[in-house]
Amino acid sequence: MADKLSYFSISSFEFLNGDKRDVKIAYKSINASSPKKALIPTCYGGRVDDTYTFHDTSSSALADYHVIVVAMLGNGESSSPSNTPDFTKSLDYQDQIRAQHALLQHLGVEKLDVVVGFSMGAQQAYYWAAMYPDFVKQCVCICGSAKTSFHNYAFLEGPLAALMQSSDYENGRYREHGKKPTRGIKAFGRAYTAWLYSADWFRQELWRSEKVSTIAQFMKVHEDMVGDWDAEDLIILGRQWQAGDVGKVGKGYEHVMREVISARMLVMPGSTDQYFRYEDSEMEVSLLQNAELATIPSVWGHAAGGGSHKPDAEWMDKRIKAWLK
Repeated sequence: MADKLSYFSISSFEFLNGDKRDVKIAYKSINASSPKKALIPTCYGGRVDDTYTFHDTSSSALADYHVIVVAMLGNGESSSPSNTPDFTKSLDYQDQIRAQHALLQHLGVEKLDVVVGFSMGAQQAYYWAAMYPDFVKQCVCICGSAKTSFHNYAFLEGPLAALMQSSDYENGRYREHGKKPTRGIKAFGRAYTAWLYSADWFRQELWRSEKVSTIAQFMKVHEDMVGDWDAEDLIILGRQWQAGDVGKVGKGYEHVMREVISARMLVMPGSTDQYFRYEDSEMEVSLLQNAELATIPSVWGHAAGGGSHKPDAEWMDKRIKAWLK
C-alpha cells in the first residue's frame, strides 16, 4: 500500500453533538475495478497503511474485492484535533459511519459486500450494520463489540488518566505554549501495554519476539510506539470508544441487535483478549439474526486480531475466506 492517501472533503459536516465543521476523510482505494466492495475502517492507534486488509495475495480473503481502507475522524490522517483548528470536542461512532457513507457515495459505491473491522474497526462494522442495514450485506467483527463493556470502559480510564494527569499535558493547554505532552503520551503507552497481550503471552516471554531481552526494554519499545500520536487524538477517540453502544441508533441495545441488524455477521473474538472478552461476543451472537462465532485460538490477546502475528493472521484470513458469500 505504497500509494499516497486520497482525501474526500465534506463541507459543513454535522456532528452528533450539533457542531458543523468542514472535514476531510483520508482513505485508500485498492483494486477499484472489482464489482465486489469491502470497507475496512482503522482501529484505535491505527493508520491506513498499517491496517490489515486481507488482500495481500491472490489467495487472500479479499484478493478479488475492491477494498476501501478509511481513516477514522480523529486518527490524525482524517480531520482530527491534531490537524484541524477548532475541531469538534467530541466524536461518536455515528459521526464516523455517516462520514464514511458520504465517502462511499462519492466513490459510486451503492452497496457494501462486507465491512471488515478490528477493535474499534469492529465496533464501526456493528454500527454500519445498525445504521445502514440495507447497504451492508456482511460484516466481519474482529476483537470488538457492539457495546463497550464496563470493564473495557474502566481499562481505558487508566491510560487516558495517565496522559491527562501528566504535568506537561497542562490540563489540555499544552498547544498554547507550543509544547507536546511527551511525558503524558509515554505514560499512556506504558499503561496501555499490559492490556494489549494476555497473561499467558507474558508468562511465555513472547515479548522477546520484539528483539528485546528484558521486560523493561519491551515496555520502553511500546512507550515509544505511541510517541508520534497527538494527545487530543488519543483522548477524543478513547472517549468515543468508551461510549460505544449500537443501541443509541435505535430503541436500545437489544432491540437493535435483534431487530435492526440483518446483515450476515462473522464475530471473531480473541480467546485471550482482555479488551473485548469472548464471552461478550458469545452473548452478542446469540442476539443477532444471522451470526456465526469464530474465536481466534491465540495467546496474543487483543493483538491477535490485528494481523501482526502471522499464524493468527493466516487463521483469520482462511476463516473469513471460507465464510464470505
